[in-house]
Amino acid sequence: MKPLKKITSEISAEFLVNPGNVNLVETPIKVGNFRWRICALLFFATTINYIDRQVLGILAPQLQTDMNWSEVQYGYIITAFQFAYALGFLIMGNIMDRFGTRKGFSFAVVLWSFAAMLHAAASSAFTFGLARFGLGIGEAGNFPAAIKTVSEWFPKKERSLAIGIFNSGANIGAIVAPLAVPFIALRFGWEWAFIITGALGFIWLVFWLVTYKKPELHPKVSKAELDYIQSDAEENVERIPWLKLFPHRQTWAFALAKFMTDPIWWFYLYWLPKYLNTSHGLTLDKIGLPLVAIYLFSDFGSIAGGWLSSFLINTGWSVNSARKTTMLICALAVLPIFFASQTANLWIAVGLISLATAAHQGWSANLFTLVSDMFPKNAVGSVVGIGGMFGAVGGMLIATATGYLLEKTGSYVPIFIIASVSYLFALILVQVLAPKLKPINP
Repeated sequence: MKPLKKITSEISAEFLVNPGNVNLVETPIKVGNFRWRICALLFFATTINYIDRQVLGILAPQLQTDMNWSEVQYGYIITAFQFAYALGFLIMGNIMDRFGTRKGFSFAVVLWSFAAMLHAAASSAFTFGLARFGLGIGEAGNFPAAIKTVSEWFPKKERSLAIGIFNSGANIGAIVAPLAVPFIALRFGWEWAFIITGALGFIWLVFWLVTYKKPELHPKVSKAELDYIQSDAEENVERIPWLKLFPHRQTWAFALAKFMTDPIWWFYLYWLPKYLNTSHGLTLDKIGLPLVAIYLFSDFGSIAGGWLSSFLINTGWSVNSARKTTMLICALAVLPIFFASQTANLWIAVGLISLATAAHQGWSANLFTLVSDMFPKNAVGSVVGIGGMFGAVGGMLIATATGYLLEKTGSYVPIFIIASVSYLFALILVQVLAPKLKPINP
């Protein structure tokens, strides 16, 4: 019979190699948590990303009046961003896999921050469109870089939670923007709203360059934490050119799901302030509280959605069942959004929209995680880029369609109908194309 001390040592060692085994006791060895500092950097980058893209939507009612834009012209300005965002995803996803996230993320942040500040010099729908184009190219780098970083720094069972946390930065950005932007614009002019928010990216860049290295090269990552991060024992394959990713059904599962659901989030970002203005009479100085309520609830949805699938995996569920069950719950929670277009009560509409945006963020956290479940780390940036491109193309189409629809009818009802059912149809496509979330064979 082995001595008790030796048995305990063997169990501890086994847990470090295979922490997902629920039949083993927790290791008494402290693993370390430096990976969560990296997650915090991703959170703040995503927050700044969404602050910068939201400024125009918040100022749209004022700018549309001051510059005499039509609904169609505003739709074209949004389309310019979406087109650049789609193109940027392909470019940035490849950059992240080719040059790594330290250099690639730095390049993206510099580009989008500079473009955000250039909005202050715009004076027409055309020049705003040019500034939005530059912003779209740069901002497309955020998610390929962030998802790739999570795949490098977290084991599979923690990835959806990490993605849910950093993805919640989108909601924090959407909360900060309606509080800060009207304050700045009303006191200093709308130009300074773009300049001040755009400068935030350069501040983040300093912290990123000081802090970030790959986990295997980082002096502050202990051996125990590195073993835990690499505990999935994924095969180390060479970088896969993105053109060779298209034949895989898993690529299309992610890309088509993004195409069907990303446009709904773009609609919320760019048309919610206008919807609240036209349907409920909210002006720039009163729009902050409803938007804060909507995106605060979305923040909860992002973290809760990421936590739920990680929790289910830790209790013994398969990755496939945990991810898709969570996505189904989110898809069902979006259905009542249709009634937001039918109520005259502001806070009932806000409540329904809040539920839908929270469900979208929970859905998004798990959809992004599917990429790291099905693809090797060296292909994650490219696949996220491909999916992001499809999502941005969908956003471009809905931006133009919404502009024409509102110009002709003034009704938001058809858009809310589309928003209510898109997630269920997207989940059906994911199930058909990737029924078991089987990893690709490089």
